[in-house]
Amino acid sequence: MTLLVACVVGVVYGVSLLLLLRGSLWQLLLGLALLSHGAHLLIFAGAGLVPGAPPLAPDGASAPAQGSADPLPQALVLTAIVIAFAVLAFALVLALRAGEATGTDELDAYGGEDG
Repeated sequence: MTLLVACVVGVVYGVSLLLLLRGSLWQLLLGLALLSHGAHLLIFAGAGLVPGAPPLAPDGASAPAQGSADPLPQALVLTAIVIAFAVLAFALVLALRAGEATGTDELDAYGGEDG
């Protein structure tokens, strides 16, 4: 199971880097979204995969049962999802404004004194 998740993380990172290096602004935004999803999967995989053992404390206990999933990475990923959504929404608004200003989504049109 861990090997499968590691392969999925590698593929997501590879596709996101490929999209980040393309010449289109919309592909750059999609690559940014995939990069954040890859980071979320990496945090989950690094914390250890424990299927079927949620981090819930039974009644009267102060901590989850031994062998259950660690709740800290889950809380970190939940926070990271919210932050990634906010960054992506901000980048989307910037991309829309830049597209309106230049009339194109090609990244070469945005740079330098020549453009």
